Amino acid sequence: MRRALCVGIDRYRFGNLQGCVSDAERMSGVLSVQGDGAPNFESRVLAGPLGGAPDAVTRAKLREAVAQLFKDRADVALLHFSGHGTINNLDGYLVTQDSAMYDDGMGMGEVLKLANDSAAEEVVILLDCCHSGQLGNPPEVNNRAMLREGISILTASRGDQPSVETAGGGLFTSLVVDALEGGAADILGDVTAPGIYAYVEAALGAWDQRPLFKAHVSRVVNLRCCESAIDRAILRDLPRLFPLPAEDLPLDPGYEPSSAQPDAAKVAIFESLQKLNRVHLVVPVDAPHMYEAAMGSKACRLTASGRYYWRLATGKRI
Repeated sequence: MRRALCVGIDRYRFGNLQGCVSDAERMSGVLSVQGDGAPNFESRVLAGPLGGAPDAVTRAKLREAVAQLFKDRADVALLHFSGHGTINNLDGYLVTQDSAMYDDGMGMGEVLKLANDSAAEEVVILLDCCHSGQLGNPPEVNNRAMLREGISILTASRGDQPSVETAGGGLFTSLVVDALEGGAADILGDVTAPGIYAYVEAALGAWDQRPLFKAHVSRVVNLRCCESAIDRAILRDLPRLFPLPAEDLPLDPGYEPSSAQPDAAKVAIFESLQKLNRVHLVVPVDAPHMYEAAMGSKACRLTASGRYYWRLATGKRI
């Protein structure tokens, strides 16, 4: 029960864009499947041609689609919009193809109300448009974000900033897609909204548009699973390898398969330790590499990240 609506609008009567439809299609494609090809979000694309055509993305059509997205129960309901955005003294707006003076499109306040009223357990909103940071800051509540629990919002820019197109698409959407494809994945391969924001924010400089992340959540939802950097079975074995997380594990030449007298049981343990070392969860003590630590009868220990995953494994949360 994971739904996604990806909206892209290129054609406007007052000024066309270039990559918004392709942004929506790329976003839908990456959300639809996990990294291993398993199904993820049931995703729909809403994209219109020239404004005024029967199948254009009008205010009514966008409102209907967003309302349907958020109406029924779901584990996660995700909205992505790529197109023009504008702002006035009343609200910010997702500009539709039938926009007119003083009637620009769907108000961000409308989007926020539908999200707050949604039956979906978790709501994620990704906006790639100018002034997108206005979402969640309606003027009537004095610019204080009013989000019910379970909502996460990522926007391409602040409420007073434009959003940039680059290489035939939105810069923000391009970064988000890269993050979902694995750029923001943790060791287990999980990609979350906070991880996406950290990835996007780090990629943009101090003089670029500044993305915003607003959330009211009690748990972090995994939006996509990519390839894990290490087998989960090895992480689950951490409490056995290190009975106490702050104590070093002594090594000897028997752990190294190329030594004069390798010990089969220790060699199997050392293989896991080396894999943990490659993902910076275990480090050798007083030696540059794990090989030297074993051959020199040194030791290895958990890093701070290693101790974190040790606690997860101890609590059977991996």
